[in-house]
Amino acid sequence: MNSSKSPGLAGFGILRNTTCHTEKKISVFFSIIFMSVGILSNSLAIAILMKAYQRFRQKSKASFLLLASSLVVTDLFGHLINGTIAVFVYASDKDWIRFNQSNILCSIFGICMVFFGLCPLFLGSVMAVERCIGVTKPIFHSTKMTSKHVKIMLTMVCLFAVLIALLPILRFRAYQIQASRTWCFYKTEHVEDWEDRFYLLLFSCLGLLALAISFLCNAVTGITLLRVKFKSQQRQGRSHHFEMIIQLLAIMCVSCICWSPFLVTMARIGINKSRSKETCETILFALRMATWNQILDPWVYILLRKAVLKNLYKITRGCCGMHVINLHMWELSSIKNSLKVAAISESPVSSKHINLQPLSSTAQ
Repeated sequence: MNSSKSPGLAGFGILRNTTCHTEKKISVFFSIIFMSVGILSNSLAIAILMKAYQRFRQKSKASFLLLASSLVVTDLFGHLINGTIAVFVYASDKDWIRFNQSNILCSIFGICMVFFGLCPLFLGSVMAVERCIGVTKPIFHSTKMTSKHVKIMLTMVCLFAVLIALLPILRFRAYQIQASRTWCFYKTEHVEDWEDRFYLLLFSCLGLLALAISFLCNAVTGITLLRVKFKSQQRQGRSHHFEMIIQLLAIMCVSCICWSPFLVTMARIGINKSRSKETCETILFALRMATWNQILDPWVYILLRKAVLKNLYKITRGCCGMHVINLHMWELSSIKNSLKVAAISESPVSSKHINLQPLSSTAQ
C-alpha cells in the first residue's frame, strides 16, 4: 500500500524500521529550551513594539512597526504551537500509533512546520524590500507605502504560505512522520515519486528565494547608506548609519546561517531521491538551527538598537579603553533619520545649497 496516498496509515511504516535514534532527555531538553526562549524573547519584542507604537505614531514608521509586529507574532505562535506538539510527542514516548490513528495530529504538525517555516522568511524579505524602498526612494515610500498597502501585502504573504502548507492535503498526500519520530514534514524517506520531490524542492526554493531577496535588498540598502554617509558631512546621520549597517549585517548573517542548512538539505533530498545514513541527524541539526532563527529574529529586528549598542559600547570602552564614535549624537528614531538623510541627499535644493556654499564663502 502506498503510504503517501493513505492518510490513515501515512508514516507508520517508518516506525517499524527506523534508523534514527535520539536521546530522549537531550531531545526534550532542546525542545523545552527552544520553546521557552522563543516565547520569552518574542513576547518581550511584542511588548517593546507596542510601547514604541504608542510613543511614536509616525506615518514613516507605521509600515515598519506593522511588519515587525507580524514577524514577531508569527514567530511567537510558531514556537507555541510547534513546541507544544513536540513536547507532547516526547511525553507520549513518540508512540504515534497510539495517539495518531487518523493522522490528524501529524497533518496539523506538518502544516504548522511548513507555514511557520516559510512565513517568517517571506516576512523577512518583505521587510528588506520595505527598508530598501524607504532608503532609496523616501518620497515614494512616504506616499505609497501606507498601512493599508502593508496590510494587503501581509494578507497575501500569509495566504500564500497557507496555500503551500495545505498543498499536500489538497492533493491527498499526507504529511509523513520523520525517521526520528519527533516531527512531521514532507516525505524524506525513500523519495521516488515526482510529487514528493516537488514539495521538497518547492519548499527549499521558496525559502532560498526569500533569503536571496533579503540579501539583495539589504545589500542595496547598506550600499546606499554608505554612499549617503560619505556624501553627507552632517554629523547627525553618522550614528544612524552605524546602527543600520550593524542591523543589516546581523539580519543577513543570522538568516543565512540558520536557514541555509535545512533548505539545502531538503533540496538535496529532493534532487538525489534518496538519503545517506547521516541524513536523519543532519536534518535534526539543521532543524534546530532553523529554530534558532525564530529565536533571534526579535533580537535582531527589535532589540539590537541604540540602547543595547550604547551599553555594549560602554562595556567595551570600560574594559578595553577603546575610543570609538561618540554615541551621544544618536538620534531617537532610526527610520525617521534614514528618510531625512536620504531625502536631503537626493533633494535638488540641498545639492544647490551645497554647491552655493563655497561661492558664498569666496564672496566673503
